[in-house]
Amino acid sequence: MKIRDLVLSILLLTTTAVVSAQTKASGVWTATKANAWYAQYRWINGSDFIPSTAINQLEMWQADTFDPKTIDRELDYAEGIGFNAMRVFLHSMAWQQDHAGFKKRVAQYLSIADKHHINTIFVFFDDCWNSNAKTGEQPKPKTGIHNSGWLQDPGNRLNEPGETAMLQKYVTDVMTTFRHDKRILLWDLYNEPGNSNKGDKSLNLLSKIFAWARAVNPDQPLSAGMWDWSLEKLNAYQLTHSDVITYHDYEDPEKHERVVQILKATGKPVICTEYMARLRNSTFANTMPMLKKENVGAINWGLVSGKTNTIYAWDTPMPDGQEPKVWFHDIFRKDGTPFSGDEISLIKKLNNIK
Repeated sequence: MKIRDLVLSILLLTTTAVVSAQTKASGVWTATKANAWYAQYRWINGSDFIPSTAINQLEMWQADTFDPKTIDRELDYAEGIGFNAMRVFLHSMAWQQDHAGFKKRVAQYLSIADKHHINTIFVFFDDCWNSNAKTGEQPKPKTGIHNSGWLQDPGNRLNEPGETAMLQKYVTDVMTTFRHDKRILLWDLYNEPGNSNKGDKSLNLLSKIFAWARAVNPDQPLSAGMWDWSLEKLNAYQLTHSDVITYHDYEDPEKHERVVQILKATGKPVICTEYMARLRNSTFANTMPMLKKENVGAINWGLVSGKTNTIYAWDTPMPDGQEPKVWFHDIFRKDGTPFSGDEISLIKKLNNIK
């Protein structure tokens, strides 16, 4: 993310597009409604979550590999440091395999999270990483490579006959089933639209999922997080069609705080749904206190080190598979011991946990 691009695009958006958001985007929550929703919760903070036994969304949600014991244990780690929200990715192909079974597993996950006093942000679509998802047994992690098995959704399947109709049924079915569920914090409709060199081509699907979601009219707010300030058309659509403002930022805290201040000009609640990459000077120590001070939700990437290999940096593979001296993401090892005791102490302090 370049701060120059941010200033040029977001300032322009906040002075023009946001002003007319409620008239141009039917059904979008007003700032008054969004702030009343946000005021119900204590400061929102937590992680993007996938159990350490899953390499990707399909391995998390398919019947043969759904792992409630690990989910329970690892969400207990989160509860212990005061985290109250997890951002969790779904996948349409798991629903397509078995509609009823998939929704039953989603409900089971929600029950486990609720036991640990954790609300959930569910993510539908994703433009990141591998585009050729296949159901069934998932690949083994590639040694020392960040997110080697993570899956786009729908990825390359988008142009297949009947795919759009299937995706509409998927979104409509899942959201209708859980539209009144208070354990769900919000619906994050599309992760990083335009990634993987898709650019503005993702705008068509982005607009469709917002329309499908509005037709369901859930109790929970809708959003899609901004992440690349050069994607002006996508940013404008996301900003004006989201009920609450979500975004990603892996920059140092000075630049990140400027992003926060600009986004807060919308008058709506702001939640950072991805941050914390230690090797890029985005850490708990320098960023999480700033987000709390600004009353911005703080959802970092990664809870427990596992098959996603996100302790390794995006662009720095470690072919020998050794544990890096400084983890890129993640907080805990599988046995619950932390990467950094100082980080745990800080998080607990910010959450008033003794």
